[in-house]
Amino acid sequence: MTDKPLKRYLFASDFDQTLSFNDSGYVLSEVLGIATEDFERKVKGMAKINLVQQGAELAYLLLHDPEYQTQVRRKHLYEAGKRIRLKQNIALLGEILKRSIEGYHFDFYVLSAAPVEIVVSALEGIVPADHVYGTEFSYGSAGEIERIVRTTAGYGKVSALDQLQNSLQIGPDHIIYMGDGSSDIHVMLHVNARYGYTIAASESKHVAQIANRTVLSDNALAVLVPVLEKIVGWQRPRIRDFFESYGLLIQEWDRVRTDWLTLRPAHIEAASAASAE
Repeated sequence: MTDKPLKRYLFASDFDQTLSFNDSGYVLSEVLGIATEDFERKVKGMAKINLVQQGAELAYLLLHDPEYQTQVRRKHLYEAGKRIRLKQNIALLGEILKRSIEGYHFDFYVLSAAPVEIVVSALEGIVPADHVYGTEFSYGSAGEIERIVRTTAGYGKVSALDQLQNSLQIGPDHIIYMGDGSSDIHVMLHVNARYGYTIAASESKHVAQIANRTVLSDNALAVLVPVLEKIVGWQRPRIRDFFESYGLLIQEWDRVRTDWLTLRPAHIEAASAASAE
């Protein structure tokens, strides 16, 4: 009797605010001695006029903004990565996904709009460098940024995910993607349209309304709950036992449905309609 072949899935995750608590741009600004308020103002300005794809703001600043372009070197990107505060148990999450769970195997990759050096540095010893896709630059002899080679933001994430799917020879319905913000919208819609599975790591309505599930926790292992439920098919008691086997207790497990509403007085609506006539 031969063993059944493993059911193989691609598990891809965003980095900033999904596997970490910090935004790479804020941390890099601190490394360079640039006020985080200035970084935030510049990012909001670019978003307001749709200058770049959401998530690619930092890459644009590093290449074009004089305050960043004249200062940043490759070493600063690695230094920023070391200062990123990660969520708990990312290493254990990677180990569990790499093993087979009831005949299921998950290939764990990170797709981020942040410079790849920051993400690789932050996840050193946790996620292999060849499992990290981020914005890539070419550098001059002094380590200065010369140009952008590839940006993993917006449709760039879709392209990177498709590339991974083809190289791993995994069907589109065997893709799981986790993200937290607007830069993940394109890839989540792409995954959903092909019957994959999406998980939001924040309550941002831009992604929470798109994702199949939303999981909020400061522990990276929490994302396994919907995976074990939806993909593997376990019930709550077995999931609790699974976590306890790793020395973890699920202390709180609340599931709520969030309705996003905007209400306005009826007389204002009537007045607006009357003025339009």
